[in-house]
Amino acid sequence: MIAFRSLRGRCGLAPLVMLSFALAACGSTATPERNLDSLDSELVDTNGSAPAKDPALMSALQQQIMVDPVLAQASNGDAVRPPNQPFAAPVASETVAGGGAPAATGPLKNAPAPSANCPNCKIAQNSMTLGALAGQQKNPRTADCVKGLNYAAGWANRLPADLPLFPDARVTEAAGTDRGGCAMRAVSYSSPAPLQKVIDYYYTKGMAGGYAPEHQAQGGNHVVGGTRAKDDAAFVVFLKARGDGGTDVDLVANNGI
Repeated sequence: MIAFRSLRGRCGLAPLVMLSFALAACGSTATPERNLDSLDSELVDTNGSAPAKDPALMSALQQQIMVDPVLAQASNGDAVRPPNQPFAAPVASETVAGGGAPAATGPLKNAPAPSANCPNCKIAQNSMTLGALAGQQKNPRTADCVKGLNYAAGWANRLPADLPLFPDARVTEAAGTDRGGCAMRAVSYSSPAPLQKVIDYYYTKGMAGGYAPEHQAQGGNHVVGGTRAKDDAAFVVFLKARGDGGTDVDLVANNGI
């Protein structure tokens, strides 16, 4: 058996076969991590501070990585990929006259200057709902039909053919009834068109439909309405200018489709 002498704090006394162990015992501070860092630095050092140890290896490391496009497309075939465009849930649009692109209004007649006597203006100011607005009309047929009034957006598409919504109207509320021989329709909407243009629009429609329309106003409230003697049809439109230059409209008619 070979016996080794004790180091006794002196590394130089160890046999050569124990040299590596002796260096470790003498307090060497080298660690595996630091040795790996040094090796990496030597492999990738290209700034001239240390010569590359293996030119072939350095050339391979600096070349562009080659990718097989066929294999790249086949990889992660079951992975969840982001969509080509942001997801968008369909949102129901507001009811628009005609159900599509707004129709042209055509030439409009100029409504006469409004009459200062406007009882309907006071009705509009005191009515909180479309039903209350319709129920206070002078025409008995209009007032009686309010009892069966129900609210649903679809009524905006069943106005009298000769009294449609202004093109590009944005409906906020609609009501109607066909009970008891009634054909009541009531719609609230807004339009980007200026007040005078909407007034002229309903005055023109009223004249063309044989209603003999009138124009009344009080303060900022305007009313265009009329009746038709041959079938007791009647309509009334309440209009008010919006702060953005458009017009708020409430329309009531008793002969919807």
